[in-house]
Amino acid sequence: MALRHQSAIKRARQSIKRSQRNRSIISSMKTSVKKVRGAVEAKDLELSQSTLRKATSELHKAVTKGALHRNTASRLVSRLASRVNSISPDQSSS
Repeated sequence: MALRHQSAIKRARQSIKRSQRNRSIISSMKTSVKKVRGAVEAKDLELSQSTLRKATSELHKAVTKGALHRNTASRLVSRLASRVNSISPDQSSS
């Protein structure tokens, strides 16, 4: 399909740029989430806590840049945090 109007051509350019940026952001975010899950499976508390901090930061950056919805990021952070807390040595739930 040939684009004839300047606005359509510019729109197509912007769309390509944004999709590449979003793909990069989401890819790095997924990698950091996988690292947290791996640390939790290995039952390494220190590593999982430090990777959780990094993953939380990545998720919030993705929201700021518009690549992810804020509720999705909050849900993922909550689930990761509960996984990390499940391997915590001082489980004081009664």
